[in-house]
Amino acid sequence: MQTAATSSILISGYRIAYEQYGEGSPIWLLHGTPSYSYEWRKVIPSLVQKGYKVYVHDLLGYGASERPLEADTSVAAQYRIFSQLLDELGMDRLHVAAHDLGGVVGLQLAQEQPERIQSLTLLNMPSYDSWPSPTWKKIIEEQLEQFEQMPRADFDTMLKKQLPMAVYNKELMTGDTLGAYLEPHAGSLGKASFFSHQVAHYNAKYTESYGTDLPKLKVPVQIIWGKKMNGSPSIMQRGLSRIFPMPAYMSFPKLVISLWKMNLGNVLIISTVSAINIREYVCILNRMS
Repeated sequence: MQTAATSSILISGYRIAYEQYGEGSPIWLLHGTPSYSYEWRKVIPSLVQKGYKVYVHDLLGYGASERPLEADTSVAAQYRIFSQLLDELGMDRLHVAAHDLGGVVGLQLAQEQPERIQSLTLLNMPSYDSWPSPTWKKIIEEQLEQFEQMPRADFDTMLKKQLPMAVYNKELMTGDTLGAYLEPHAGSLGKASFFSHQVAHYNAKYTESYGTDLPKLKVPVQIIWGKKMNGSPSIMQRGLSRIFPMPAYMSFPKLVISLWKMNLGNVLIISTVSAINIREYVCILNRMS
């Protein structure tokens, strides 16, 4: 498996795959679903070059981490494991950059233990009641057992259709890259894990209160999402615009960013035209520092 988390550590009785790269100010990268730390493979070298000590791990039930089918892999459980992982490594005062589901986990840490966070960057994360999608909500509520028993070939076809939908540039999710994202879902364990550890825990109860929670954050925050990603951007933008002033616009190479300039002084919301690539992301970090 092409995970970036090539070491392992025992947390709450489970083997968690993790790794660290470089030296400097610590930053932890949290992946989304249905993914694993492989998604950060091009981000890690650039952040190391910029002087960060980069940490990644595969969430419990994902990638190279242990995947016992009875394990609780809800957002709340993933937050507890992440917190215990930081304890085990003796880590405090770190930057956290988190994508998709990882963003919900990272936000939990910022809410519960703000003293540990130097800054929090959230990328294309679920928001409000935007997840699961109506399709997945119906599957979870009415058809989950049926989908768990689908033939292997049908499952593979579903994933090959779903994964390109997660990126703006469909050409990026082909060939070896698509194969790498499919790899954790191979075999009977991979299919069972996908439904038990991921789909079954898509739950908006962790994000519905953002309207009241975000203004209370006590750490510096950037929120970044692709305007052309399905669902979340417009929902999140409508929700946030009720709380924060309308955005002003700044231009970066191949990138337009919407900035909410807020009186609260601790939250920066960035909306990108398309999916973030690492050069654009590092450019944002440099311009905002």
